[in-house]
Amino acid sequence: MVEINRRNPKQARARATVDAILEAAFQVLDSDGYAKFTTSRIAKRAGVSIGTLYQYFDDRDAILVELSRRYSDALREKITQLLLDEPNMSTVRLIIRAAMQGVQGSPETQLILSNVVFQSQGGKEVSRQHFTFMESFGQREEFGFGLGKEASFILTHTVIYLLRATIAEPELELDPKILEDELVHLMESYIANLAERAGYVDGQPPLK
Repeated sequence: MVEINRRNPKQARARATVDAILEAAFQVLDSDGYAKFTTSRIAKRAGVSIGTLYQYFDDRDAILVELSRRYSDALREKITQLLLDEPNMSTVRLIIRAAMQGVQGSPETQLILSNVVFQSQGGKEVSRQHFTFMESFGQREEFGFGLGKEASFILTHTVIYLLRATIAEPELELDPKILEDELVHLMESYIANLAERAGYVDGQPPLK
């Protein structure tokens, strides 16, 4: 098989073409579903030839992987933005809200992209999200005590996997506002228990 040299989108026009293809791909996925997520539909929606599309992506799976990467990056950007916009919001609520609102699209679209993230990057991506969450915690001093790596693991992975389950089960018709509150109560209860076990009272360190 002849190896095709894929064009590296360095030039502004090339980057604009890639962005147009990815935006069209998201629209096709969100409106038509995965069954109709084809390169021909994407190229038509983007206003480019199928040959142009293949200059940048090998197939629809390659497009999905790039969409999933942007999906994951959007979550981290949302957390960073909320840290700046909502300095008085609890870190737990901030992270949960960012995770719930960080991406666009239907529950089906979010589930597809989330699955691709895990299939293409697996535990590596969960770890990236974990460290993003922990960095957010580290920027705020509301807890008054350090979180051990085991407690940090439980705290962040509970959020990640519960929200994945939420996306995977839209038939439950969970109320987003109530769900946010319940997740916050769950996480803050765990943190309060950690503080109690560490001997902290009202955020103050134990007396020596």
